[in-house]
Amino acid sequence: MPDESVRPLERGLAVLRALASAPYGDQVRAGDLVRATGLARSTVDRVVATLIRLGYVRQQGQELRLTPRLMELGNAYLAAAGLTPEVAARTARLADELDESVSLAVPDGDGARFVAQATRRRTMSVAFRIGDLLPAERCAPGALFAAGWDERQWAAWRTRRAADPEAHGFTAVPPRRVTESEFADLAGRAESSGWALDDQLIEPGLVAVSVPVPAPGGGVRCALSAVSHTSRHTAEALAKAVLPRLREEAAWLAEALERSHTTPPPAPSTHAATPAATDVAEQKGPSEGKPTQRGPEAVAPSVAHRTAAPAWSTASPADVARDAKAELGAGFLQSLARGLGVLRALGAAGGEGLPLTALAAATGLPRATARRCLITLEQEGYAAHDGRLFRPLPRILELGYARLSALSFAELAEPHLRDLVGRVHESASVTVLDGTDILYVARVPTVRIMSVHIAPGTRFPAYATAMGRVLLAGLPEAERARVLTAAQPWSLTEHTVTSVPALADIVRATAERGYAAIDEELEEGLRSVAVPVRDAYGRVIAALNVARHSGDTPLEATRDALLPALRETAAAIEADLHTAGRFNTVRVA
Repeated sequence: MPDESVRPLERGLAVLRALASAPYGDQVRAGDLVRATGLARSTVDRVVATLIRLGYVRQQGQELRLTPRLMELGNAYLAAAGLTPEVAARTARLADELDESVSLAVPDGDGARFVAQATRRRTMSVAFRIGDLLPAERCAPGALFAAGWDERQWAAWRTRRAADPEAHGFTAVPPRRVTESEFADLAGRAESSGWALDDQLIEPGLVAVSVPVPAPGGGVRCALSAVSHTSRHTAEALAKAVLPRLREEAAWLAEALERSHTTPPPAPSTHAATPAATDVAEQKGPSEGKPTQRGPEAVAPSVAHRTAAPAWSTASPADVARDAKAELGAGFLQSLARGLGVLRALGAAGGEGLPLTALAAATGLPRATARRCLITLEQEGYAAHDGRLFRPLPRILELGYARLSALSFAELAEPHLRDLVGRVHESASVTVLDGTDILYVARVPTVRIMSVHIAPGTRFPAYATAMGRVLLAGLPEAERARVLTAAQPWSLTEHTVTSVPALADIVRATAERGYAAIDEELEEGLRSVAVPVRDAYGRVIAALNVARHSGDTPLEATRDALLPALRETAAAIEADLHTAGRFNTVRVA
């Protein structure tokens, strides 16, 4: 490494790679990171402490896990690459139109890395994630990219293939050997025809067609693909069915990506993400399950949402690093925090890139410090420069993006529910609205002799629950009225409110105050306090509650005791949700 490289940044990136590459579900401990990276235990401990302080790693006992906030690093690359919400929405609509999975992939070394994915939900469906890397010889996008390789790039591919002939290093695909002549033939056909066909190269049964999205100066910026299964199409039949539309969409994408580069994101920032805008893909209607108009787009069943670019807090990476260093002392690696701040700042590098002066200004770092961080990021393969301009590279997505992009809403919420339960010593749950009911999607119980036993998948009438009233409060008034009328309220206890006009007034008051509290309306002896969980448009997409035994304490005292913790937990869930959903669909239920 050059003398100017930042060693703590190198080591921090090595630890993040080790955490990201651990088999899913494995319990990773500091000792595992020592073995994976070759770093000293004391160094690993300091790196982990820094990553925990930055919010990128969570520790539960001795187990270490990446957090959704780490996705802001990958989001920086995707933003700089021009993956706007408009592009993501068009990809999803094309998948709907073709009734096949659709993806975008970019060249990354001698591989193809996914940057957008719209998957059809079937028994046999594509399981690739944003950030997954495929060997070029095993996929249609790779053939398109290889068609433009020079001898240096072919030599790099041969070197990798000689060391790993069956591509074991590409964990997203099963091992398989493809000869150089086979790959050269695929690339040659892609060059002559202007599109590429994958006839079960990735795995048996999977077929795909890819077309290039051209770059302004020539070459291929990315590849647009439609993917199916041989139970639905042969490879040739798929090509006949989808090629015309793929070519039309590729032409539109070329123009859209160029527009995004000529009008890049706002002034670069790397501060802690807060909510801004969410494209809720589906939200089930109140009675018949039909899409209802809500916000800027029509939306349909409550299963997914995608966020647009987040807003930012005011603390610069330099300020964050300095404050954390003052708090934690030698246990905090300030250089690592600064380097990751520079990586986030590259998210504003639309078009050709950003100059050093802009990056230094965005991060609050001296030019010399920012320059050393950029040199290190370039050596590690996460940034590149052309003259005086720096830009992020797709390899950033290997830092846990694929793993984290697969998390469901319940998985995002669960760590925060555990923290809440540890704080209030009561069970906590998250629900969504499904017709006239609430549907439990995540729950963490407390351990007691007498406790409330509810599992994910449980349903209760929305009108009689605190979470239901919070969810109803998030609907337009006309829709609230339809849900309440369709529910045909009836008494569950002697305390249940069943009058539709009275319930409408209660829900209206809930919307105004931002929480709901009920006492023994669902079940005798049970009370609950709930708050909304909002998407980045501010729309209510879920509800969070704590339930406890009524006892002799007034409901107002219970409310006052629980509300601060509930609101803080809802904010933490929202922050993860907005980061994870900025370029990725998060399944809610």
